[in-house]
Amino acid sequence: CGECEKGFSCSSHLIIHQCIHTGERPYECEQRGMSFSHRLHLICHQNIHAEERPNNSHLLLHQRIHTEERPFHCLDCRKGFKHNSTLITHRRIPTGERPCECPQCGKSFTQSSALTQHQ
Repeated sequence: CGECEKGFSCSSHLIIHQCIHTGERPYECEQRGMSFSHRLHLICHQNIHAEERPNNSHLLLHQRIHTEERPFHCLDCRKGFKHNSTLITHRRIPTGERPCECPQCGKSFTQSSALTQHQ
């Protein structure tokens, strides 16, 4: 990012990030005219119109954003994480475990999302 020098491996993530600096809000709710910088925020807003609420586990995950609660701890270094999946990935660092392998080139990754991005 030219504004804050934050790096992104995917250009679409950079474009989404740049909305923070430009104030651009390209995702608009047709019912209320409200606009959002991220598509996910629009979807959450639209759930209100549909009278759908996220289940309790989604609410707990969301609340951790505000509280900085990190209930998942590494037994080796005691570092805390908001999500168990992040702890699992963290624990793969010292072992070098990379269970997600690309079937085309054989390159392996610690996370399935990294493999998906690679493909």
